Amino acid sequence: MTPQTPTAHTLSRDCASIRIPSGEPVNLPAGTSVYLTQSLGGTFTVQAPSLGGLFRIAGSDADALGLDVPAGAGPAASAVSSGRPSAAGPSGPVSETAVWDRLRTVYDPEIPVNIVDLGLVYDLRILPASAAGERVEVKMTLTAPGCGMGGAIAADAQSKIAAVPGVAEAEVALVWDPPWSAEMMTPEGKKILGIA
Repeated sequence: MTPQTPTAHTLSRDCASIRIPSGEPVNLPAGTSVYLTQSLGGTFTVQAPSLGGLFRIAGSDADALGLDVPAGAGPAASAVSSGRPSAAGPSGPVSETAVWDRLRTVYDPEIPVNIVDLGLVYDLRILPASAAGERVEVKMTLTAPGCGMGGAIAADAQSKIAAVPGVAEAEVALVWDPPWSAEMMTPEGKKILGIA
C-alpha cells in the first residue's frame, strides 16, 4: 500500500472534528483550507495548516469536504454509536467473522493500518444478551497509553460492532496490559508499514 498524497479541500461549512492526538473536539469553520491525508474506515484525517495540526472528521461530514459520505457512515451508523442494536435487527447468532471484519474497518487516524492488523484488539467475546440479540465485548489497547484519540477509536469500533446483524449490545473497553508493541502486529500490518 502506498501512502495517500494529501489533497487540498476548502470546508464548505462549519464541521465538527477531533484534534489529533489530543482527542479534543474542535469546530472547523467554513472556508478553512485542509489537506486530506488519510481516508480509511469511513473517516477522514485532515491537516489544517492555519490551525496548526491534524483533525479527524466523521464520514457523515464528508459533504463539508466536497466528498461523498462513505458507505456505513451516514445517520444510521451514528444511531448505533451508543451500542444499541442495528437497524437491521437480530438475524440469528452473531458471526464472529463478521465482527472481526467490522473491526478491520477501524483505523487510527494517524496510521494507515486497521486496529486488528495493528494488534490492538486483545479479546473478543460474544455472549447471550436478550431475545433481541447477543452482546459483543471487546478489549483493545492503543499504540501509546497517552493517546487522546482512544475514546474516538473505541467509539468507532463500538459503533461498527453494533451494526453487525444480531448484535443487541456492544462494549469496547480500553486496556493497557499487556503494553502494546510492534511485535503484536499481523504480518499484513507490518507489510503495510514496511517493517516486515
